[in-house]
Amino acid sequence: MVRYYNDSCSYRLPDKRLTSAWLRSVAEQEGYTLGDVSYIFCSAERLLEMNRQYLGHDYFTDVITFDYSDRKGARTVSGDIFIDVETVADNARIYGSTPLQEMRRVVVHGVLHLCGQKDKTPRTERQMHRKEDKYLAQFPKKETR
Repeated sequence: MVRYYNDSCSYRLPDKRLTSAWLRSVAEQEGYTLGDVSYIFCSAERLLEMNRQYLGHDYFTDVITFDYSDRKGARTVSGDIFIDVETVADNARIYGSTPLQEMRRVVVHGVLHLCGQKDKTPRTERQMHRKEDKYLAQFPKKETR
């Protein structure tokens, strides 16, 4: 089950049901089942504090993923994904994307981490970006009424 929360901000992700179904599909294509995944949208200051406290990094980042998956045969991924909505908006401007498209990129980025995709080397970073692009292209179109 995918859940969405706010911590120190008032961001609202649109199309939560569509997003959750899309994320389940992404996990399945990666060979996993989506378990309990929580997205926590927060301020830049809050994520900076977490980056310092839990990872020992003294810089702003757009996403931090805490992986609680039990990979012993079940192939079910679970975790908490904290997203700094301010940095995501800044990155959308920097990369010439829309804020929603950049947010979806970061949302799927977190699930890809839960599925085992790394991004710490130039090669794995390119792999991650290719997968983000692939899955962003698969985001379901809204039905018109």
